[in-house]
This record gives sequence, structure tokens and C-alpha cells, in this order.
Amino acid sequence: MKVVLPGGTGQVGMILDRALTAAGHEVTVVTRRPVRAHDIGWDGATLGHWAAAIDGCDVVINLAGRSVSCRYTAENLQAMMDSRVDSARVVGEAIAAAARPPRVWLQMSTATVYAHRFDAAHDEATGMIGGSEAGVPDYWAYSVEIAKNWERAQAEAPTPATRKVALRSAMVMSPDRGGVFDVLSRLARFGLGGPVAGGAQYVSWIHDEDFVRAVEFLISRDDLEGPVNLASPGPLPHRDFMRALRTAWGVPVGLPATRWMAEVGAYALRSDTELLLKSRRVVPGRLHAAGFAFAYSEWERAAASLVQRARLLRAASSRAGGPSSHAV
Repeated sequence: MKVVLPGGTGQVGMILDRALTAAGHEVTVVTRRPVRAHDIGWDGATLGHWAAAIDGCDVVINLAGRSVSCRYTAENLQAMMDSRVDSARVVGEAIAAAARPPRVWLQMSTATVYAHRFDAAHDEATGMIGGSEAGVPDYWAYSVEIAKNWERAQAEAPTPATRKVALRSAMVMSPDRGGVFDVLSRLARFGLGGPVAGGAQYVSWIHDEDFVRAVEFLISRDDLEGPVNLASPGPLPHRDFMRALRTAWGVPVGLPATRWMAEVGAYALRSDTELLLKSRRVVPGRLHAAGFAFAYSEWERAAASLVQRARLLRAASSRAGGPSSHAV
């Protein structure tokens, strides 16, 4: 199978690149900074020679977009919007122009499209789209607009021969350096992994192995199109999420943080508190209905698996005498 990964050099892209290549598929990564033999350069907004890789491929998985790990300034929010919408639009143009278009286009989206809430969980059929919640920062609504416009760019692309799926993904947990699991693990290991702002806000997540399996499942299922939630069936409050992570690392105590402490910490890390404070209670309604079985449906087991892999990677890095790009 020939797979094209626009934006495939980020954390999720590296996970898919490794897994699909290991499974024997031919993977081409479309990136702004091509350095490897299977990389092709692009600017993320205009058609170019890279589009030839899409003509004749089997699957496109578009992951392109500016990282959300930044301060949510007006400039950065606009860059998030432009990079996502422009890349989805131009991928659609490449597919529409292809003599042999791919049979499926998986477009990265985000579970952030759903409303901040603590009561009912969001599935694709009954979930509440966010943007009008009371008592949350105004700019949170812009994050929802980014997600909506991202999905709209794919939905409106004139690609009748190509099935389209929008991946409303929760946080993908893997031991890769710089990923969300890496950051949270460092906090837990240093005794700072307590609840933030009380810890009642829900955390939705998906183990990287289940993410890959879900992507492969969606590629194989010709009857599935439109938005699909990629999230474990076990979202849980932040306080319980961090407690399980501390347990997996063998750390008995985690200092709690107030909202203002979270603001200070996020500023120091050049990130934003929305990533910590928004309650994302998302469940995989369509995957479950289609018969997909999660290997890691509960966070306690997933955290133990990820910590074990992280320790093995750290040990391998130590024996090699240098840092590993995938170590925690």
C-alpha cells in the first residue's frame, strides 16, 4: 500500500511513519523540511511537484498544521488556522487533480471541537460542538473555529472518487520525546504531577498503538466516512489521570497546582492552559459501533505500558551513550 503523509514529521506523523513502514507499506512524507530519502518538500499551501506522490497512491493521511504547543497569541492562533485550512485545501486540490486519486483521505482533526463540559460524554452523534460555553476564556471558541474550518476544508473538497474521514483525535500518548506523555511524565517524576485547578476536568487520550490500529481500521472500512472520534472509551478526570500516571512511575505524591500556578507554568513552557483546563470528555462512538476493539481502553493499563516502554528506551539510550530521540 502506498501512503502519503503530509505533515508527517511531527509526533503523530513519526508514529504512523514508523508503524506503517514496519508493516511493509511504502510511505512518503510531505514536509517543509525534507531531509530523508522518503521526504518530499512543500510549503503547505500551494500545489507543487509533491502532488505527484498523491497521484497513484492508495491513502493520504494529512497531519499538517502548526503545533498547538505554544502561547495562544493572536498571531499563533491565526497561524494554527491558516496552516490547517491551507494544507487541507491544497491536499484536496492535489487529490482532485490526480489521474488516479487515492481511495481514502484521512484528515487530522481534533477532539477540541467539542464543548467544555463535565457531565455527558461527547460521541459523534450526540456530542455538543463547542464555542458558546459560558465561563471559559473567549479565545477557546477560536480553537473550535479552527477545528470546524479544518474539517470544512476537507468536506468541501471536490474529490468524489476518494472517501474522506476526519480524525477527531484526543491526545495521542507515546513515549516519544517532546510529546504530551513525555511532558506529563516529567512533571510526575519530579513530584509536580498533582491535579490542576482541582482536577475535575476530563482528559481524553488514546494509546499510540490503538491510534495506529484505528487508522488502519478506518483505511480498511469502506463504509466509514465523515468525523470519527479517535479516543479511548475511558476518559477520566485530570486528578485520576495524573494519579494513575504517578502510580505507573512509582511516584507516591504529586503537588497540586492552582489555576494561576498553571498560568505561570504554561507561560514558562511557552504553552497554554487550555491544554490543561478544558474538559474533554470524548468517547469513540463510531469506532465502537463498527466493531473496533481497543487494546488499551483503561488509562491505568495504558500508562503502565507506556512507562515500561519509556524505561526500556531510556535504558537503551544509556547503553548507547547518548540521548534517544524517542526517550522519556
